Amino acid sequence: MLNRLCALTALLALTLVFGLPFSSGAEDPTAGLSEGSVDLKSAGPLGFGPKGILFVGDPQAATIYAIDTGDRSEMPSKDQPKVEGINEKIASLLGTEAKQIQVKDLAVNPISHNTYLSVARGTGPKSMAVLVKVTPAGKLSEVSLKNIKHSKTTIPNAVEGKNRQEAITHLAYLKGRLLVAGLSNEEFASKLRSIPYPFDKTDKAASIEIFHGAHGKFETRSPIRVFAPYKIGAEEHVLAAYTCTPLVKMPVSSLEPGKKVMATTVAELGNKNRPYSMIVYQKDGKDYVLMANSSRGLMKIQLEGVDKIKGITDPVRGGGTAGLKYETIKDAKGVQKLDAYDKGHAVMLTQDGGKLNLSTIELP
Repeated sequence: MLNRLCALTALLALTLVFGLPFSSGAEDPTAGLSEGSVDLKSAGPLGFGPKGILFVGDPQAATIYAIDTGDRSEMPSKDQPKVEGINEKIASLLGTEAKQIQVKDLAVNPISHNTYLSVARGTGPKSMAVLVKVTPAGKLSEVSLKNIKHSKTTIPNAVEGKNRQEAITHLAYLKGRLLVAGLSNEEFASKLRSIPYPFDKTDKAASIEIFHGAHGKFETRSPIRVFAPYKIGAEEHVLAAYTCTPLVKMPVSSLEPGKKVMATTVAELGNKNRPYSMIVYQKDGKDYVLMANSSRGLMKIQLEGVDKIKGITDPVRGGGTAGLKYETIKDAKGVQKLDAYDKGHAVMLTQDGGKLNLSTIELP
């Protein structure tokens, strides 16, 4: 009886923390999916959940799709993807020119190690959104969006107008929930949502405020560009990066619907810079963030002491840095996107002139 009471108490506590029924992620992730066609209005962020479920952000429609890829077979091959001029190969696959191809995001299926690309074919409002799969051996194919099992949820109060593409900037699955960053049309515009999966409904998001050292002020309107779940001690956190380039942390438990959350700024990584992708990994018993960005090469950020570091609350001027330390991986040039491939490797999309290359590197 005592054990049962303890279990009920724990469940109640979790319900109160999130303000919603707790989802352990133990439910069948394909439950509630229905067969039909997915009509993407735009190419946006990607992320994998359990059993080959691919989450696809469609910023123009302010919608997130959960798509059953059926990609659940482990690959016995030890191949690692390497495709030079992948934009040219995608263009050939889709019957267009390489200059018409923009790769918006990539995500690696942790089961099969197939890499999925979110691709815009064309530019401007008439561009088409396409999903492309790349096998470990480097074979490309278009992912059919007709008559596939899927479900969707719509983001309320998404930002409108010229910033619509920032309605959904990044997403990641964590233990029965989909974490989604983006901008709203509200006064406190920067949002981070914790959406139960399988999808039921999307409640109001938590509003995120940070101290931006490079700007020397508190901000609520800058969007989170990229983030990664990370456990600090016994508690799940989100590490999130913004333009110019503060790195912050916040407990997942703080992301209650409608709540205003003050994140802790744990690093200032230099101004005039935009983060593109980030992953958390472990090497030689230590934890790191690997971040692709626009101005400072591929950053390897040390996470030692992130649990105890005092939040940055003073201006960091002149392009200076503060907080957690980083080093630049000099051999990695022009990295646009990256994702973990396995425990020891990452897949990267790099820019080399007008050519995009997909390759695999050992985690530094």
